[in-house]
Amino acid sequence: MTTEVRRRMGVEERRQQLIGVALELFSRRSPDEVSIDEIAAAAGISRPLVYHYFPGKQSLYEAALRRAADELATRFLEPREGPLGARLLRVMGRFFDFVDEHGPGFAALMRGGPAVGSSTANAMIDGVRQAACAQILAHLDADEPPARLELVVRSWVSLAESTALLWLDGRRVPRAELELQLVHDFAALAAVSAAYDEEVAGIVLRVLAREPADGPFGDLLTRLSSLAPAVPAVPSQRLG
Repeated sequence: MTTEVRRRMGVEERRQQLIGVALELFSRRSPDEVSIDEIAAAAGISRPLVYHYFPGKQSLYEAALRRAADELATRFLEPREGPLGARLLRVMGRFFDFVDEHGPGFAALMRGGPAVGSSTANAMIDGVRQAACAQILAHLDADEPPARLELVVRSWVSLAESTALLWLDGRRVPRAELELQLVHDFAALAAVSAAYDEEVAGIVLRVLAREPADGPFGDLLTRLSSLAPAVPAVPSQRLG
């Protein structure tokens, strides 16, 4: 049976099979814990044949990392239609789908796994972050985004990444709540930046004007309003 499969598979087909098998194993356990023997057994081939296609575990790991990075980058793709809050919430849903599906593999992707220090791995991870930032900036309709707006988007992408990594450790916060909270975090970061930059303020106000009262951003305003009575007044001598 194994011999027949080997004959049927071409070189590239076999390589893709091994990458898929490795990614599946890395998604369940840390790549450090997965051996070449396990990958070979899961693929139904011998250990030497794995080395025929990949010179070592590091090269196979980086190939699997490349596939995971490409897939993760697509999770940030979203049609530029409708309110921004709803768009970001859908993006966060797909992002956490990936986190849920890949678990340890996601952690390895963002932390480097056995490829720590590898320029190839670091470049792939940075590529995902840059692609995510570019997508979010495109949704803000800012052809030449102000520096502070770029900082907001980069900070938010980093926040989503670190939040997902922490969430994987016990999943103590309901996922749906966390997705919504991250959308609220984006709005909060943008609002604070808008207080310092008129150009950012114009972009934020334009976005908010298109938001429905029952959308994610409207929900944030409702939650903040409920806190208002409990917030102590700022003494007059501190104002101005």
